[in-house]
Amino acid sequence: MAFRFRLIPFLATLVLVAIGIAAGRWQDGRAAQKLALEARLAAGNAAAALPLGAAPVAAADVEWRRVRLQGEWVAGWPVYLDNRPHHGKPGFYLLMPLRLAGSDMHVLVARGWLPRDMAERSKLPAYATPAGTVVVDGIARLAPGHVMQLGEAAPLAPGAIVQNADAAAVAAATGWRFQPIVVEQTTPDAGQGAGAALQRDWPAPALGADKHKGYAFQWYALAAMAVLFFVFTGLRKSGKH
Repeated sequence: MAFRFRLIPFLATLVLVAIGIAAGRWQDGRAAQKLALEARLAAGNAAAALPLGAAPVAAADVEWRRVRLQGEWVAGWPVYLDNRPHHGKPGFYLLMPLRLAGSDMHVLVARGWLPRDMAERSKLPAYATPAGTVVVDGIARLAPGHVMQLGEAAPLAPGAIVQNADAAAVAAATGWRFQPIVVEQTTPDAGQGAGAALQRDWPAPALGADKHKGYAFQWYALAAMAVLFFVFTGLRKSGKH
């Protein structure tokens, strides 16, 4: 059975193959990134907590590492991240600077989650902030997550309720030195019963490497099917003559 070459179907097949291969490779890359992140998380959890001091660190070097901070809370500069649901309930993330002991360096700490008062949406529940020197363990992250910003962002100020904030934004608003990370606190506030209002079961990062591998297979299958369809229809058409 002879094969009859046709230009238009051939060009269409080339386009589909190119799209399938490009999208499949992109999904393979995403899977590799998720696997690398999974390995970093496992290594970070297995390693001893890294003490952070006054010397600036590179964010990429400590991201997902367990870190330990020692210093004093700057209780007069809380920032509340809005639209942070927890187990289906609306609420806030409480961000607060911690000034590291013996220095002017600060670390922005996500101290925990607070529920929203649905009757009075701007009202915040009570929570305790330990005075004096504290030791805080947590996980270093580049930022505390980002949500969609509707309208112009409110200026950062003590007690501000905002959609998004990070260490750079708080540093710009205060003029203080900050490490370029946000630490998700994992240890309880010792001796502070009221601090139980702060929930610290932080959501795990979305990994899903297998999902991306599945998507990659589907795109490669599309490319293969396009080739097979081109060959099959060429043979079938030629068989009629």
